[in-house]
Order: sequence, then C-alpha cells, then structure tokens
Amino acid sequence: MKLLVIGNGAREHALCRSLSLDPAVTALHCAPGNAGIAEVAELHAVDALDGAAVAALARELEADLVVVGPEAPLVAGVADAVRAIGIPVFGPSGAAAQLEGSKAFAKDVMAGAGVPTARSYVCTTPAEIDEALDAFGAPYVVKDDGLAAGKGVVVTEDIEAARAHANACERVVIEEFLDGPEVSLFAITDGETVVPLQPAQDFKRALDGDEGPNTGGMGAYSPLPWADPKLVQEVLDTVLQPTVDEMKKRGTPFSGLLYAGLAITGRGVRVIEFNARFGDPETQVVLARLRTPLAGVLLASATGTLADLEPLRWSDDAAVTVVIASHNYPATPRTGDPITGLDEVAAQDAPNAYVLHAGTKRDEKSGQVVSAGGRVLSVTATGTDLTQARERAYTALARIGLDGSQHRTDIAAKAADES
Repeated sequence: MKLLVIGNGAREHALCRSLSLDPAVTALHCAPGNAGIAEVAELHAVDALDGAAVAALARELEADLVVVGPEAPLVAGVADAVRAIGIPVFGPSGAAAQLEGSKAFAKDVMAGAGVPTARSYVCTTPAEIDEALDAFGAPYVVKDDGLAAGKGVVVTEDIEAARAHANACERVVIEEFLDGPEVSLFAITDGETVVPLQPAQDFKRALDGDEGPNTGGMGAYSPLPWADPKLVQEVLDTVLQPTVDEMKKRGTPFSGLLYAGLAITGRGVRVIEFNARFGDPETQVVLARLRTPLAGVLLASATGTLADLEPLRWSDDAAVTVVIASHNYPATPRTGDPITGLDEVAAQDAPNAYVLHAGTKRDEKSGQVVSAGGRVLSVTATGTDLTQARERAYTALARIGLDGSQHRTDIAAKAADES
C-alpha cells in the first residue's frame, strides 16, 4: 500500500511511525511533515488546507489511502476533495467534521442521539452570555463554538474572565461544569461499524498539579488502571454508536476517527466534547500499545469494511508521553532554538523510549533540528507498568536540550502511585 498522511504534528509522526512499521505499507509520504517525520516518510511541501492540492498530490503519488491528521483540513473539506477523485480517505467529510468544527452542532447531534452530556446554552450576544453564566454559576465553562486548536475552552471561578473569553468569541457554548476524572476514548468507524480503541488520559494544563493555562495537551498515559473495566463497552453503547447512527440518519455519515472527551461524573459518564480526528498527545500512547498493523484498520474505515476486521490486538504494556514545549507556550512561543540530544535518545533508550516531533524543522544553513512551534516534541515510552514507562520517558527526556523549554514532571504520577 502507498499511503499519504496529511499534517505536521506529533500526532502525524505517531501515525507515520506506526505505518512505517506495517509490512503492508510499501511507500509512505507525508505533507507537509516535520523534521522527525522525514526519517520515516518522504515529505511534500503542500498546503494541508488546500483540498485540490492534496488531491493532486495523492493522484500523482498513486496513493492507495490518504490519512488526514489535523482537524482544520477535515473541517475545510480536504477529505471530500480526495474522495471526489476516487481515492480512499481516512477522515470524515467537511459536513461530518462539524462534530468538532462546531460545539453547537455537536450538542444538537448529542441531543438527537440521546447521548449524555452537560446542559448548555449557545450564546451570541452579551445579554445571552450573562444569562447563561448566571444560570450555571461557578466554575464557569466557556467554549468557543469553532476550532481553537484545543485552547478555546476556559474553565474558571472568575466570572469576569469567563465573560471576557465569551465576549471575545463570535459564538460560544456555555455549559455546566462536569466533576470527576476525564478520559479520552478514540473509536474508528466507517459510518456504521464502530471499533473503540484503548482509553487514555491527557493533561491539559501547562503546569504541574493541573495549574496554569489551558494548552493543547502536555502529556498522556494509557491504560487507566483506575477505570471501570466496563467503561469502553458502556461508552460504545451509550455514546459512540448512537452518535454514528445519528450522523448517518442525518445524511452526513461519519467515517474516520471519532474522539469522545468524557467526564466520569458522580451521575455517570458525560461527553465533554467530540473531536473528528486522533487527539494529540493521546494518540502517542494509544498507538504505542496497538499491536494490530495500523494501515489495514484505517483502510477498512475508508472503504466501509470494518465489520470484516478481526478484533484489535493490544499490548499489556503501559505507555506514557511527556510533551516538551517551547519558551512562553501556550502564549506566543519562541521558535528557532536548536534541539540537542535526539541522537542520544535514539542510541540509548530505543526501542522502549523514542521522540515524536511536533513543532520542529531542520535549519537549512546548519542542518540542525530547531524548534518551530509551541509543542515541540513528545517523548514517549512503554513499560510493564506506568511506573516503568514514566521512568523511561523522563530518563529519555533528560537527554534532550532546548533552551527555555518547559514540561510537566507529574504526567501519570498519580495513576502510577495508585496502580
């Protein structure tokens, strides 16, 4: 199989790494990619948001499957452009991707499907915003209705901060606060059959102890030793399958990766949000544990044959990923700083620990890998349990040098202590 992966983050590096290890994959391409992806795939300088350009590249490469990684190209309809020329695509249509592109649309679908979620109001005026904030009280949960790269949500006790965020958005969803631990559960679907993956937990706040501003995610781990063994089946029955069925009923079938962000509340499982693609950094730990070759699973989703797939196989190992972010992230990050230690990790920690690139590029003059974004690297490790996986991840991370960088030191620590 010849594959083309669209995107340039650690999620796409994780996908490309898994695909590069699949014996069925004979050629692997990525557009636009990054410095790490270049080690396992041939890169192409294509605008990921330009559906016509992506389709033209897929045709030129004679790709058997196109995998669209990030949310913005999906919402922009890039998958539609590729499907229009007859090439299978892993990823939903632009219309179906509105499950992530619009929080209000997602709430409407959940209501139609009977999916348990937080009570909410959709607001477009200051008066509606004030009314909604008063109705729910603190802590206030305010979500930008559109795409915001994982940083469009404010959860705060400060009503002025909540009001300011809401009024800065064209349209917002204000909802009740959901207590309890959060879980990310991915599912692969072809529009009818739904195949859940293993659950993970990510860490959104920038600083240890879940302090600091919201980010795109600073780390993740899997499995969840504290979670009910029946959780995956419950979510499949009450959330994932009903949502896929509702989307089909509406005439906008959803195929690709359906990501359910969940809160395990005192009243049961509630959906916080849906995403229309693999989440970052959870993808890094989930794929680290997947033993079934990935390409065939993604192709089955794209061609409507998931029902014929054998059950997925998983490693019993635990996986932990820790994100290294650049100076000043999640505000405007500093870029262009040299990154050292990558070769040392490859030489001394592989295969139990490895680095997945996100915001990196290779400096044309020096040839050195430098930072090129907010979240720069994901250090991912596996082990017999979370304690060993954590130790391996942080040992590898200590070899890496990036001036002014930041990372959390407590990823999976509590779960490791309790397991």
